[in-house]
Amino acid sequence: MDEKEALRVGAAVRRRRRTLGLTLAAVAGRSGLSVPFLSQIENERARPSARSLDRVAEALETTTARLRAAADSARAVDVVRAGEGDGVRRVVRGRHQLSALEFTGELDLGREFQHRNDEVMYVAQGAAEVEAEGQAYRLEQGDTLFLSGGVRHRWRATVPGTRLLVVAVAEHIDATYDPRR
Repeated sequence: MDEKEALRVGAAVRRRRRTLGLTLAAVAGRSGLSVPFLSQIENERARPSARSLDRVAEALETTTARLRAAADSARAVDVVRAGEGDGVRRVVRGRHQLSALEFTGELDLGREFQHRNDEVMYVAQGAAEVEAEGQAYRLEQGDTLFLSGGVRHRWRATVPGTRLLVVAVAEHIDATYDPRR
């Protein structure tokens, strides 16, 4: 694990601990590591050994591989330049809490979609038609359509050169509402 990766793992450890609602003391108790050491890991002042990271992962009910994968999403800034991609371009790279794609051209993917989490479609240029909940919606440049998680939909560009931005809560995130919480 290089130093940059170790730093990002610290942020991933903190995020996972907070997601589980655990204190540093609770993770220390589960892992056998000290609170000060765990704090140093989270605050990017210590590099855990492979064995220590295994213990932290187990305490956080995950795997070292998942923590490392989540480490990429700890990056706060990432620039995606225009022109990357052909027809479909990832606007947000890596494994983050949201997913964003830009579709360009006269696309008709010819299939229905259903995502677990909410999404927003924004027409940056051109026009598109979206069918959702048994209704057709014609979207022009500047229009936005919100779709709740679980809504079946399909869409197609209706004007040459259409640019459609689709931003959604990432599939690996459970953003479903639980009224008991």
